[in-house]
Amino acid sequence: MSMPRFIAGLLRAVFRRRTISSTKFIVALAAFQIAFANVAFFSNVLGAYPLTLANSGFLLSLVWVFAAVTTIALALVCNPRTAKPIAVAVLLISSVTAYFMDTYNAIIDEEMLQSVVRTDTGEVLELLSPWLALYVALLGVLPALLVCRATIVFARPWREVLARTKLVGGAVGTTLLLAFVLSDYYSSFLREHSELRYYSNPGCYVYATTKYVRGLFASAAVPFRQIGLDARVVKARPERKILIFVVGESARADRFSLNGYERDTNPRLREKDVVTFTDFWSYGTSTAVSVPFMFSVYDSSEFDRATALATENVLDVVQRAGVNVLWRDNNSTSKGVAERVPNEGFKRRRDNPVCDVECRDVGMLSGLQSYIDARPDGDFLIVLHQKGNHGPAYYKRSPIDFERFTPVCRTNQLQDCSDEEIGNAYDNAILYTDYFLSKVIEFLAQNDDAFDVAMLYISDHGESLGENGIYLHGLPDFIAPDAQRHVPAVFWMGAQFGRVSMESLRRRSADELDHEYVFHSLLGLMEVRTSVYDPQLDIFRDSD
Repeated sequence: MSMPRFIAGLLRAVFRRRTISSTKFIVALAAFQIAFANVAFFSNVLGAYPLTLANSGFLLSLVWVFAAVTTIALALVCNPRTAKPIAVAVLLISSVTAYFMDTYNAIIDEEMLQSVVRTDTGEVLELLSPWLALYVALLGVLPALLVCRATIVFARPWREVLARTKLVGGAVGTTLLLAFVLSDYYSSFLREHSELRYYSNPGCYVYATTKYVRGLFASAAVPFRQIGLDARVVKARPERKILIFVVGESARADRFSLNGYERDTNPRLREKDVVTFTDFWSYGTSTAVSVPFMFSVYDSSEFDRATALATENVLDVVQRAGVNVLWRDNNSTSKGVAERVPNEGFKRRRDNPVCDVECRDVGMLSGLQSYIDARPDGDFLIVLHQKGNHGPAYYKRSPIDFERFTPVCRTNQLQDCSDEEIGNAYDNAILYTDYFLSKVIEFLAQNDDAFDVAMLYISDHGESLGENGIYLHGLPDFIAPDAQRHVPAVFWMGAQFGRVSMESLRRRSADELDHEYVFHSLLGLMEVRTSVYDPQLDIFRDSD
């Protein structure tokens, strides 16, 4: 059969009106989801339970249990008014979810939803691809058209209740029976491989959406809290300060040659007198979580994103002490951190003078000298939020003349590239970050005669580059690999910066540190004293 005839036959099948009972419709929808939208789930299950004769019974039962649970959920929410809208929504959303889980081994959880909600158009466009369109067309649009054209027959109320009771009862009964017969397997599955539930489709995004919406209501009820009302600057030297804090994006510590990477990805920083903290760890694995945490007063045991965003952060405290605070962003947003301080965007050509295929991080230095010169009083804390190594289009993160490592992966379909090509594109982006940070240092050095100047760079999280089939970032903390949490951190200062001693910093450069230190370290660097400052969490405390 020729391709045109096949397509014509497929379209006729789609648009042919069919009649189907409600229970058969529910079972068919559940079966379709299990069969076609859960490749990532079953691939990961097979990674934990290889397809052997001993495991075959459990694996077959897992397919049945998954289908039964999905059937039960659909049976409880599908009625004459909701069946088609729910089915269409499930098909379309599941097709997109399946694409990202199958392609990047991504997990859809509450943190991922937070990242999606707070992303921008440019980042969304980078994720579009022909494969995504194919997934949506075959797993979403075509079956959704079938649903729309179908006539779903619902029996009289009491007969429908009886039919649903039999369907749900049978599904519950068989699930309990299989769980009992294979209890050893299921107890191991739930106890040791609970992370696999994050790959279940549509369960993953239904659960994540429920948690996200619940969090929105909870955050709306949280009263806003001011902190550091007693903040003041207590200086060791009379000179004014300029501290530039660079918030990196998706950078891995093990890809910085300053940390021992065999490739020279930091040729310019190596020529500067910098201290690199080699054992630094992020709090989260996504920007939407890590950035609010970095600036938050709460420690890892207390942090809740809704509460943190309803509480003043270190920028508010420093600004209250009389410091000039400025946030400049070449990423998506500040994730709510810079809501109460001056902030400027540099993602568009009209704002950023250094743009080619995209606007570059170095453009955030444009006009900064004029900003400083226009303010004759007070110190300066300037935050530069990088585009950095944001994936999956790593090849766009560096200009063409920074492509030292070749061949390069030139697509957002990372699974279509070799590990070498992905690594080369990623390392070239690290090389550009090295260039950008050197330009920040050079800018500060030009002000060293009139100010005490320093730069602190810390990445928000790391990145997976295909290890164990995992790409990008955003995995839950309890299963996230070190590549997503071990981040680079670099400090540079001019001839003098308050009480800071480079020799003291070098002595503790191998200490285990994390994002929890950022809030108090920024206060320490700016010599802001307040009751919320904890010197034990100040990286620079031993420099007095």
